[in-house]
Amino acid sequence: MTGAGSSHSLSSRLRSLRPVAFGADPTGERMERIRRSPNFADGVFQNPVGAKTRPSGGSMLEFAKIYFRKEERALRSPAGVVPVHATTLADLAEPPASGLRLTWMGHSSVLAEIDGRRVLFDPVWGKRCSPVPFAGPKRLHPVPVPLADLGPVDVVVISHDHYDHLDLPSIRALASTDTLFAVPLGVGAHLERWGVPADRLRELDWNESAEVAGLRLTATPARHFCGRGLRNQQHTLWASWVVAGPEHRIYHSGDTGYFPGFKDIGAEHGPFDATMIQIGAYSEYWPDIHMTPEEGIQAHLDLQGGVAQSGPMLPIHWGTFNLAFHSWAEPAEQTMLAAHAAGIASAGPRPGEPFEPADRSAVVPWWRSVAEPVAGGWPVWPPVESAAPFAESAELDLAAD
Repeated sequence: MTGAGSSHSLSSRLRSLRPVAFGADPTGERMERIRRSPNFADGVFQNPVGAKTRPSGGSMLEFAKIYFRKEERALRSPAGVVPVHATTLADLAEPPASGLRLTWMGHSSVLAEIDGRRVLFDPVWGKRCSPVPFAGPKRLHPVPVPLADLGPVDVVVISHDHYDHLDLPSIRALASTDTLFAVPLGVGAHLERWGVPADRLRELDWNESAEVAGLRLTATPARHFCGRGLRNQQHTLWASWVVAGPEHRIYHSGDTGYFPGFKDIGAEHGPFDATMIQIGAYSEYWPDIHMTPEEGIQAHLDLQGGVAQSGPMLPIHWGTFNLAFHSWAEPAEQTMLAAHAAGIASAGPRPGEPFEPADRSAVVPWWRSVAEPVAGGWPVWPPVESAAPFAESAELDLAAD
């Protein structure tokens, strides 16, 4: 057979054979909506400022040599057992006294309890962030609580469709509940293939909002890219997110390189009671799509209108998967030091350890007890001029690990 009809039929058959973890390409009205987006041009979604989405400055052979070098590989994983918080479910049973509580579950997964509602960002409970169960980056610590035990969630928010943010096993488990899903434009095609009904999707372009359970969710720009299959067509959008309740507002960065748009987001939607900012998996080979800890601190300041003593920053996107060349503990360590130097409040909870942003307790560098020390040893923390009583409590906490 020949002709357009047979070609279309062949394409349909090929799509049906693709691995389920690859998700689905947008089609029909969803694709028409994508084409109408002001952020879609020349057949792809565009970043707010230019960004190289492929590694630059080295050959694949060079990357492989660095990645598989034995001495450096050892530093990219914890040297001991990561101290996952042991009483997460018991702690979550009590409502937050301040009305806002964040629980970092590892990587970019955060449960936010805000004004009586529960929002789950980028839930990744799978053992690997990979399309297959036998290969790909493996978890470096267990999940703090089983997903089924987490209890009702009002809305699941997805930042983009990469495997370390959009996890097939987690979505399938959540699809069997009554939760709604807020996703960037195009990502709904994946979720529908995995069993999420269309009427439970809130699919947004940048600067669009949806009302869910008394919360206002707004997809805001980010500097990144998308893709799950062998052909990354850039037909699904990536986003950061603002969630505003009657009393509190929070920000989740998703994955992003630094760009001036953080100031615009802060001016329109801030200030925030807390920000959740990506500070891991950065590299000089892909500087446009992931932030360093120092850039994460600057992004937080931009979002808060330059006010250092505003709501604190929760570092995310580190500690759970080995996705870059830096050492395992470097993102948390450098964020702690850079935040102190900038005079901003940052958090450093263990995976599964709830914290209320209104409680400005000092960071305890728990990762030092399960990581190889940096060259020359760990710097004194807290600095000598800081609160002396904290040094005593930090010593006790680390000894307990």
